[in-house]
Amino acid sequence: MVRALLVLLFAGALSIPAAAQENGLPLPPPVDSIAVEGNSRIASSLITAMSGITVRSVSTYRDIQRAITNIYRSGQFDDVRIEQRDDEGRLVLVIIVAERPMLRAWSVRGASKISPRDVRDRVTLRAGRPLDRAAMARSRYQIDSMYRDEGYYAARVMAMIDSTADGGVDVVFDIAEGSRIAIARVDVSGNTRFPDSDLVGAIASKPQGFWWFRPGEYDEDKVERDVRDRLPGWYADRGYVDFQVLRDTLLTDDDRGKAVLDLTVEEGPQYMVGSFEIVGNRRFSLEQLAGDHFPFATAGKANTGQVIGVPFNRSEWAAATEGVSNQYLNNGYIYANIEAEEARRTMADGSHVLDLRWRIVEGQPATINKILILGNDVTHERVIREAIVVLPGELFNRDRLIRSYQNVNNLGFFEQPMPFFDVKPNEAGDVDLTLTVTEKRTGNINFGASVGQGTGLGGFLGLEEPNLFGRGKRGRLQWQFGRNINDFTLSYTDPAINESRISGTVSVYNSRQRFVIGDLGRRQQEGGSLQLGLPLLGSRYTRVFASYGFQRIRYTEGSADIQAQFQCAPCSRSTLGLSVLRDVRVGLPFPVAGSFASVGVEQNGGPLGGTGDYQKVDLDTRWYAPIGVAGGGGQVGSGIQFTLGLTAKSGFIFGNPGGFFTELYSLGGVQYGIPLRGYDEFSITPNGYDAFAGSSRASAGAFGKAYAAFTVEAGARLSQSLYVSTFFDAGNVYRTVRQYDPTRLFRGAGVGAALISPLGPIGVDVGYGFDKIDAFGRPAPGWQVHFRLGNFF
Repeated sequence: MVRALLVLLFAGALSIPAAAQENGLPLPPPVDSIAVEGNSRIASSLITAMSGITVRSVSTYRDIQRAITNIYRSGQFDDVRIEQRDDEGRLVLVIIVAERPMLRAWSVRGASKISPRDVRDRVTLRAGRPLDRAAMARSRYQIDSMYRDEGYYAARVMAMIDSTADGGVDVVFDIAEGSRIAIARVDVSGNTRFPDSDLVGAIASKPQGFWWFRPGEYDEDKVERDVRDRLPGWYADRGYVDFQVLRDTLLTDDDRGKAVLDLTVEEGPQYMVGSFEIVGNRRFSLEQLAGDHFPFATAGKANTGQVIGVPFNRSEWAAATEGVSNQYLNNGYIYANIEAEEARRTMADGSHVLDLRWRIVEGQPATINKILILGNDVTHERVIREAIVVLPGELFNRDRLIRSYQNVNNLGFFEQPMPFFDVKPNEAGDVDLTLTVTEKRTGNINFGASVGQGTGLGGFLGLEEPNLFGRGKRGRLQWQFGRNINDFTLSYTDPAINESRISGTVSVYNSRQRFVIGDLGRRQQEGGSLQLGLPLLGSRYTRVFASYGFQRIRYTEGSADIQAQFQCAPCSRSTLGLSVLRDVRVGLPFPVAGSFASVGVEQNGGPLGGTGDYQKVDLDTRWYAPIGVAGGGGQVGSGIQFTLGLTAKSGFIFGNPGGFFTELYSLGGVQYGIPLRGYDEFSITPNGYDAFAGSSRASAGAFGKAYAAFTVEAGARLSQSLYVSTFFDAGNVYRTVRQYDPTRLFRGAGVGAALISPLGPIGVDVGYGFDKIDAFGRPAPGWQVHFRLGNFF
């Protein structure tokens, strides 16, 4: 504005000389001299040079205009004026400037609800340069716009200038954030097929509710996804593929911090599925493709031209297309292209149909040429290749490649997240697979305090290596010690004896324990075991194990009723076992998918000799289903993974265990026997809940010959070493096998967390026991805190 006014003034002052020149009149005198006023930091000669006006030249209004523009563009001045003065008939031009102060520093104050770093990124000022007031205004506007985009419509941003002692200035962007505006109501207009409540239920930008989990906070990105993706997708799943949001408006009340989200939509007609056609398929028949994947009709309708007539569903159509693509990928056709085509058509009666077509370009199947493994500096390549279920020379199979990746992950030897296989086509049209791993430290030398197994506080020293010699062999040496425990255990496991598919485990132990939980007295035992395993019918995931164990045990002290019922001075036990185990879990040590199942039977004593003569059957099944992933950028195994798990366990003992009462089942707590969170140790008995059990005593009747235990768990694996969950437990223990009744259960629920630390697995659970009673038999439900050490998954 200043420059515009000055140009007009000089245009009037110098237009007469210009006109005189055009009419042949004498020209104005040349500039005799140039003076500069108002400058203190910038030299006069530099300002004169910026103007472009030279002494002894004749200057017109255009020259003056260019001079003002050139000086102002230097960024050094807030104001520029040029005056004409007469000095005894000589023309003197005076350049009058107002210098910009130097910006010493700038800062942001009051930003907490939005990242201060994000706020600072909106500021374009540069310290050590002249203050650019236009850039300061733009920065303030950018900060204000960012807060509005995040829903802080009441935020106020001020740019304050403070003078410094040396004549410079500091700029402070002072922010009063206020509260994020809340959506009080969502109004929808233009919808006739579905009520507002259905549409509001389909979007993420829900209005404020009564409970804390419905704050109704406005989020610009969330609204954008609602308008662009969620609502159109919701309508398309009901056949309205032409649906669109015409306008979205936020009507705000800044004083109350409330807003109304107003949506104007156009639903369009509902489309039924018209004809369905598959073209270009040679490898798979119509029945194989349409019958296995097409969701709207039987395979017999394909390529007939018949109108199917059911409402179109976009999600089902996309899932079916992906299923066809995976079918080709799992049979080597990595170059196959499945294009899903949709053609709108209006029928004679005015109804609308959507003709569907899969246009398939199959290409040639690709064979796996070679598999390269990189980065395994410690782990032998054979260990990794044993986990990979695809082989060179086979057709490419996507599902088996993912399973291979999961198997290598389950080894637990490499850093996470582990990159997926790099699939590179070669000149022959086949593919080369490269898996790059990064070794991590797997062995542990640990020591510390321990609480568990009913022996109170103690210490432990341990050495464990799950990848011994880099060959996947596991060695473990553990010594637990304390006032009430002296326990030594040594074990060694070879998953591939002499590089065969036969596995073996040998262990020996010597233990002396005095129980402080349950008043069980003292126990001294020593023994060992040998277990051999081999694949069942060549399966990679199912193995059969045969084992033999010998144990000698002596009990002393303990409560009178336990001593009366279980006498062992000493007893010996010879055990022969057979078990079948299938493990296809994904994401160990905290699985997020897959399943685990085992069935084990034991013969103790009898023809094997020793004290006691009984048989034991144990059943254990676990299922895990992934329910979502947060973050991770779409990489397999990355991000926060959410899972739903179900565990069912039962055990049965037939015969007389003699003095080996610890082989009987007990329920409650997490330290001894079968876990049931929310209850004390030994508190669940065949006679019901024992209000006196736990830290002081356990009755002889606390042990049973059968049990049932179930867990439903929803968890989040935050990383490979950290897991949090909410759970529901139910279980009971029964005096005899004939009394087994999985419908008569004690219930508990709560939350828990587990951590893989250098000292081993550590867990804490807070459980609520629903079926507790007090000493008088009255209901007394309550909370129980449980701490766990050692392997518990």
